[in-house]
Amino acid sequence: MKIYDMSQVADRDIFLRQSGGRDVSAPVSQILRRVREEGDAALFDLTRQFDGAELTCLAVSEAELDEAAAQVEPEFLAVLEEAAENIRAFHSRQKRESFVMTEKEGVILGQRVLPLERVGIYVPGGTAAYPSTVLMNAVPAQIAGVKEIVMVTPPGRDGKVSPSILAAARTAGVHRIFKVGGAQAVGALAYGTESVPRVDKIVGPGNAYVAEAKKQVFGQVAIDMIAGPSEVLVVADAASDPAYVAADLLSQAEHDKMASAVLVTDSMELARAVSAEVERQLPLLEREEIARASIEDNGKILVTRDLWEGIEVADRIAPEHLELCLDRPFDYLGAVHNAGSVFLGRYDPEPLGDYFAGPNHTLPTSGTARFYSPLSVDDFVKKSQFSYYTREALEKEYRKVSCFARKEGLTAHARAVEIRFEGREGQA
Repeated sequence: MKIYDMSQVADRDIFLRQSGGRDVSAPVSQILRRVREEGDAALFDLTRQFDGAELTCLAVSEAELDEAAAQVEPEFLAVLEEAAENIRAFHSRQKRESFVMTEKEGVILGQRVLPLERVGIYVPGGTAAYPSTVLMNAVPAQIAGVKEIVMVTPPGRDGKVSPSILAAARTAGVHRIFKVGGAQAVGALAYGTESVPRVDKIVGPGNAYVAEAKKQVFGQVAIDMIAGPSEVLVVADAASDPAYVAADLLSQAEHDKMASAVLVTDSMELARAVSAEVERQLPLLEREEIARASIEDNGKILVTRDLWEGIEVADRIAPEHLELCLDRPFDYLGAVHNAGSVFLGRYDPEPLGDYFAGPNHTLPTSGTARFYSPLSVDDFVKKSQFSYYTREALEKEYRKVSCFARKEGLTAHARAVEIRFEGREGQA
C-alpha cells in the first residue's frame, strides 16, 4: 500500500474520494423508458439480455421459498434469526412517536408519524449474494409498520434466486419478491408493471446502473441515498496488531475493485508493517484479484503527527466505515463528526457491523456522511402535521397573522384570517 507522510503533503484534498467511473445515464434512461412503456415485457427481455435467465414468471412463489429454506444449512438459519433479532433490538429504539401539544387554550397542535404504505428493497446479485442486505433493509421497514415490503433481486442463469437471500427475506418479513435486477428493477418499482407493484420508496445498494436509476426516478418515488463503492478507514495507534488492521482493510477491499481502504496512523513503523501484512494476506483471499485492484488503485496509508490529527483527517474524508483501533477509543469518539458507522476498540471489526451487531450497514459513502445518515426506521415513515384553533384562540392571534401576510405582499392570506372578524368589505 502507498504510504504518505502527512507532514510532507501540501494538498490534502488528494485524499478525498473523487467521483469517477463511466457515465451510464443514457443507457439507464433508455432502460427506464422501456420499463415505463412496455411493463413486464421489458423486464422479461432485459432479464434475458443482462442475466441470461429465461423466465415465465417474475414473482417468487411460496414453493420456491420453502425449497430455499430446505436448502439452507440449519446453522446459517439460526445465525440469520439471531442477527435479525440484534438488528430488530437496535432499530426498535429508533421508532418515533406521534405527539400532541395543548399548552395554549383553544389550540391543539400535533404531529403524526405514519408508516409508508409500500417500499421496495433492492438486493444485489452478480458476483456475490448478500442476505445481510435483506435483513438491514427489511427489518427497519417492518419495525416502522410498512404495510407491504417488496423485494427485487436478479436471478441466476437458472432463473432462481440464491436460497440464502430467500431465507433472509422470510426471516425479515418481506411480503413479495420478484426476480428482476439492475436499472429495470428500479424502474419496475418506480412505475409499476403488470406484476411488480409501484412503491413509495426504493432502498438498498446496487451497481452504477442501479444507483443511476435511483437518481433518475427520484421525485416519482423517494430513495434512501445514492450509494457508491464501499469504504473503510482505520485509525490505529502504534500498539495495534498489523495483522488485525490488514485484515480489516481487506474486508472492504474484497467488495469491489472501486472500494477504498485507508489506514491513518501516527506510527510509521505500523504503516510499514501493515503494508507488508496486506501483501501477505492478499493471496489467501478467494477474491484476491478484486481486493488487489482495490488496494492498488484506492488503498493508502496516511501517517499523521498524532492521533488527534488522524481523527481530523478521517473527519475530512467522512468514510462509510470508521474503525478506531485504539486502547481508549471513547476518548476520541466525541471528535468524530463525519462517519457512517464507527467501530470502537481492537475487537470491533467492521464485518461485525455488516452482519450481526445490530446497527445498520446501509451507510452513506463518498464523503456524504457529512450530511447523510445510516438507513434507519426514519427512512420508512413520513410525518404529517395538524392544528386546531377555536374561534376565541384565532381572535387573539389573527392580527399577527395578517401583519405577517401583508409584509410578504400576500393580501389574500391576510384576508383569510381578517374576514372571520372584520366583516366581508374593505379588506383589500
